[in-house]
Amino acid sequence: MKTRIHVNQHVIKRNRKTGACDPVLTCKTHKSNDYAHEVEIKGPSRVVYRPDKPLSCGAHVWIETEADVVTRSNAES
Repeated sequence: MKTRIHVNQHVIKRNRKTGACDPVLTCKTHKSNDYAHEVEIKGPSRVVYRPDKPLSCGAHVWIETEADVVTRSNAES
C-alpha cells in the first residue's frame, strides 16, 4: 500500500503562534491519515516535488513509499 508523508506547514505556523506542539507530519494512505512527530520508513522511498500537481491537501513536496511506516508522537518518545 502506498504511503505519502508530508510536513504540514500550517500546523508548524500554528504551533509557533500558540506555543502548542501538535504533530506536523501527515502519513496518508488510501485508508487513513495518521499524524506524527516522527516517522520511520522501513524500506525504499522517494521524495517527490510536483509544483504543477500538488496533493489534494496542497502539499507540493512529499515522500512516497510502499514500505512499512512507523509513526510516533511526542507521548511515545
